[in-house]
Amino acid sequence: MVEWSQTWTYLDGQWHEGNPPIMGPRDHGAWLGSTVFDGARSFEGVTPDLDLHCERVNRSCIAMGMEPTMESDEIFSLAREGVKKFSKETALYIRPMYWATDGLANAVAPDPTSTRFCLCLYDTPMPDVPTGFSVMTSQFRRPTLECMPVDAKAGCLYPNNARALTAARAAGFDNALLLDMLGNVAELATANIFMVRDGVVFTPAPNGTFLSGITRSRTMKLLRDSGMEVIETTLSLKDFEGADEIFSTGNYSKVVAINKINDRELQPGPVASKARELYWDWAHS
Repeated sequence: MVEWSQTWTYLDGQWHEGNPPIMGPRDHGAWLGSTVFDGARSFEGVTPDLDLHCERVNRSCIAMGMEPTMESDEIFSLAREGVKKFSKETALYIRPMYWATDGLANAVAPDPTSTRFCLCLYDTPMPDVPTGFSVMTSQFRRPTLECMPVDAKAGCLYPNNARALTAARAAGFDNALLLDMLGNVAELATANIFMVRDGVVFTPAPNGTFLSGITRSRTMKLLRDSGMEVIETTLSLKDFEGADEIFSTGNYSKVVAINKINDRELQPGPVASKARELYWDWAHS
């Protein structure tokens, strides 16, 4: 169970402390899943890549057949305003959202003119995982664009990830490694994934089955700027099981080492540590 924490929500032109009711049972977002969101972070007084998260939520809105009601720079300004409602040292999750309230004539497709927006900020400490976390291969696969709206950060994608996480936790692992429909490694259930072999960093090439994360792209650039070789390519489970290091990137935890994949134990390595340090140094620069 997730413990409740201090929360501020912007809805219908004003700020509300806590979690105001925003959807009814007939809202399209509630019963037909037309919700999109994004997740940015504020920690230690910084909001890394917040502008990119605000831009992406609008792209996700359009990809789901809705019309954004806010410009990305307006969302950015609101988020910065919301951050000031908390103490500076509070680690926050910043979540802008869109959803449709009505459907078109057949009810199933969202009415793009009925789009609503809210912005929710809440206290969520950064996970402390100095020794890393474990992953197991999941039986569940990442879909393609023909099956699901994988070009959006859409709420309807997450039940499949939840199935993978639930199975992994039941087996004693922290997270799940998902393959695409061809059997290649795609991502974790909650983050993107990297591996290191002979000093070279590899990560699955974006092939339309997973969202190429903002923290992923930032980490790749920081590693390349530091002189490291980073390759986006097709990677198999065998590649990861034989890697020297494995680490993840994502908005929630940023850069974290993986210490076990299936039956193989790993130690957090120097490249994962370097990636994390580079990210922290950049975020606070």
